[in-house]
Amino acid sequence: MDRRLTPFSGRVALDSLRGRLEAPAFTFGECAAVALPLADLLSRPDGARDRQVTLGAALTVVDRQDGWAFVQMARDGYCGWLPEGAISPAITATHWVASPASHAYGAPKVQAPDLFSLPMGARLTVTATHGTFAATQAGFVPLPHLRPIDQWFNDPAEVALMFLGAPYLWGGNSHAGLDCSGLVQIAFHACGRDCPGDSDLQQAVGQPLPENAPLRRNDLIFWKGHVALMLDDARLIHANGHSMSVAIEALDAAKNRIAAQGGGPVTARRRP
Repeated sequence: MDRRLTPFSGRVALDSLRGRLEAPAFTFGECAAVALPLADLLSRPDGARDRQVTLGAALTVVDRQDGWAFVQMARDGYCGWLPEGAISPAITATHWVASPASHAYGAPKVQAPDLFSLPMGARLTVTATHGTFAATQAGFVPLPHLRPIDQWFNDPAEVALMFLGAPYLWGGNSHAGLDCSGLVQIAFHACGRDCPGDSDLQQAVGQPLPENAPLRRNDLIFWKGHVALMLDDARLIHANGHSMSVAIEALDAAKNRIAAQGGGPVTARRRP
């Protein structure tokens, strides 16, 4: 089983795995949410970052150990470790941050001290409005940056273009830093569409496209360990380690550059 998608900490597994693997203990888990604006989801306690998760995201706590919690994220099924301080009780979100980034303020005015940044996708419970600000569990957030929880964008490529120039960060899922699969996941999630967290998982879904089939906007193109989103039949956008940013590149130029740098040929083309 893929450890990234298997809710088993090594000691405790979700009851849904009963009969599929042997575990010392099983649990139905505890519904909870991410308590920090942005948190690293780790491969093990104090381990490497696999992905990042955002404020209000729903999760199931599978195990707790020495100040750490092993969790499975509700949206994409990704599993990993978070500090217990990064977890709060489950919330009923009413809105989500629909701009590349926002801020939570201590009062409903632009001159108020900002408390912290909020990434796209952060989920908030709006309890009241004060002019152009919403009162939320995180503080006061500008209303123009929010959308109701069931209102999405229609075009993943449009969302990806909002991050043009954002810095590259391995495992990143925010405007402060993101990698190739993080950009794709943000773009599709902002359109209300399911999307796995890593490029190999993204390559396994969607409609395969023959090598000679014409590409169109929002198709995905893959290399070994890399994914890009097509803007049209000839240009793509991707977070990449060459420019260390989100950049637009001609497909042919990207193919030639990646091959010259030892990244090999295109391995798959998918229509999500």
